[in-house]
Amino acid sequence: MNKANSAWSTLIGLNDGLSGLLNYLQPVALLAARLYVAWVFFASGLTKIDDWETTLFLFELEYEVPLLSPVVAAWLGTAGELIFPVLLAFGLFGRVGALGLSAVNVVAVLSFSEMAPAAFNLHVIWGLLLAVVALWGAGKISVDTFLSARK
Repeated sequence: MNKANSAWSTLIGLNDGLSGLLNYLQPVALLAARLYVAWVFFASGLTKIDDWETTLFLFELEYEVPLLSPVVAAWLGTAGELIFPVLLAFGLFGRVGALGLSAVNVVAVLSFSEMAPAAFNLHVIWGLLLAVVALWGAGKISVDTFLSARK
């Protein structure tokens, strides 16, 4: 029984060491997730303002945004893709940025009737990363943490 306790103690010690290392990496992982998702949506917003006529065309004929006119949907979608990623990237009101982009993400999935499975899977991944930030916050490497420390 003594050897079993020793082996168990060794496993617990290894687990604690691994947990400590992973806890140390959490802020970097949250920053990487924030920057990745922010870039995806910000780049999409830049594409929309780069060719506004095509954007309006797509919102009128391709995307089926419920309850909104195509022009209003185009403006709101583009604004969301340009504002929320900046908040998310800097971790300034990071949860607001994550929730805002989550709404943009859900509307994008619902409004595009013929989405390829691979594209849908990307939206799921982005949604999961945004859920992590919304639930746990932007992390230690964020403006939110800096501002909270100054209170």
